[in-house]
Amino acid sequence: MQPSFSATRSIPSSNLNIGVYTNPAHNLYVADAVPDKHSVPSHGEAFVAVFNTGICGSDVHFWKDGRVGPMAVTGAHILGHEAAGVVLAVHPSVEHLKVGDRVAIEPNIICHQCEPCLTGRYNGCEKIEFLSTPPFPGLLRRFVRHPAVWCHNIGDMPFEDGALLEPLSVALAAIERSGVRLSDPVLICGAGPIGLVTLLCCRAAGAEPIVITDIDEGRLKFAKGLVPSASTYRVQPGTPDEEFSRSITSLMAGIEPSIAIDCTGVESSISAAIWAVKFGGKVFVIGVGKDEIKIPFMRLSTREVDLQFQYRYNNTWPRAIRLVKSGVIDLKGLVTHTFNIEDAPEAFETAADPSTGAVKVQILNQGINARRQ
Repeated sequence: MQPSFSATRSIPSSNLNIGVYTNPAHNLYVADAVPDKHSVPSHGEAFVAVFNTGICGSDVHFWKDGRVGPMAVTGAHILGHEAAGVVLAVHPSVEHLKVGDRVAIEPNIICHQCEPCLTGRYNGCEKIEFLSTPPFPGLLRRFVRHPAVWCHNIGDMPFEDGALLEPLSVALAAIERSGVRLSDPVLICGAGPIGLVTLLCCRAAGAEPIVITDIDEGRLKFAKGLVPSASTYRVQPGTPDEEFSRSITSLMAGIEPSIAIDCTGVESSISAAIWAVKFGGKVFVIGVGKDEIKIPFMRLSTREVDLQFQYRYNNTWPRAIRLVKSGVIDLKGLVTHTFNIEDAPEAFETAADPSTGAVKVQILNQGINARRQ
């Protein structure tokens, strides 16, 4: 039986803080949340008024599907992990932030003790608390307490851009680990928010030529407006991988991609990317998908194609801030729809409906009083 989905607008008034929740029944609603506005930060913490929060595809999956891979919604759960806001208070132990600073929130808390943490790859922390991944509540709230080390000062950067630093971090990690270099011919599969930010990063990294694919013509037109020098290819479901490969090579004037970056996690997309890259090329998968998929093993083997994956990011936020503040990466235009937090159910409906043309939807706390009274 297909699950039923519910998005309701019922705004509580008993608490100064509210959050956007889902639950195992696939309801989406706004309700009271913690911490209270007058909560006192603990050692090493900052207390932040959240102004902008983006809706990620994983947020929609937690609402609609109740899970992403093994991570399942088992109770009332607050969504959101792409956020920026203003520091309202800090613990005396915090020296690098002060009240009034604008910050982007890196949404993880790590143990600092396991091998991934100690070697700098803290995205693999064995005890990580990644906000918005059950059971850890997300950032779609008016106020949050968070370790100050993960609250990155963004100066006078607009909150809209600050909340986009999280998807930009995903793309930066992909560029670094996939090894995209000057003049590399790159194929990007998927023109959703991550694919589009990856497109911006590949262009900034000097990749040439670049082809980006999608099944939606509207997304491809958006991508072309973002990076006019990139070529676009609309994927027709059921197209044989060999035909897809020939089409990409043709768009690249006879050059086979050195690197394909898949931003979909879809089996058919990954398979097509494997067929498209050159001998000795690489397919780098950012997207998340099913627990198990089929891949063209012998194509990988006989062409010595590397297949590599990514899980979140590490040590990317300071670089992301520098790139945006310097203008090397321009995120303007990616946010197509905004809603106030009281209208979060409508925001999620918009983000989940391809017919709306939404690229990135952000939820705002426009009426927030950022003073602790």
